[in-house]
Amino acid sequence: MTATSSRILRLHRWSKEALWLLLLAVIISTALDLWRSPALPEESPLPQLLLQDGTLADLQTMSRDRPLLIYYWASWCAVCRVTTPTVEQLWRDGENVLTVALRSGDQAKLQQGMARKGLTFPTHNDEHGDLAARWQVSVTPSFLIIKQGKVVSSTTGWSSGPGLKLRLAWASLG
Repeated sequence: MTATSSRILRLHRWSKEALWLLLLAVIISTALDLWRSPALPEESPLPQLLLQDGTLADLQTMSRDRPLLIYYWASWCAVCRVTTPTVEQLWRDGENVLTVALRSGDQAKLQQGMARKGLTFPTHNDEHGDLAARWQVSVTPSFLIIKQGKVVSSTTGWSSGPGLKLRLAWASLG
């Protein structure tokens, strides 16, 4: 066997192993998302949420015509430091976004922290975690995509901008 054919066989073997590892990672990630997936209470309509700017957000109306990305984050969450700028950019690009700050302090502290980071997306302060408990959100960051008042997609942990855009586009088709 020549050195070239030996390298080709090795590359082929490594490629197969890499594909198996990728498949395993996708399966584990999907299983974790299903296990930790939030759930809106079935018995009640979506709530109206008081936002940082004093306005009310009607989630049912916001999700009627196009999918709504609801992003649960926290000021103390390490992964959120990476995902929050991505969500801010989606908001600035015109995507339908609403965020929920989980146990991140009172209104003044949250506003101050958001201003310091240049965050302008609409935010509901879930100061004591009441909404998160009702929706069974136990992990930050969590992303829920709601269409016509129903959760059509959710994921937890790090997610990329293109990944979130793809989820929103997929929800638009459904």
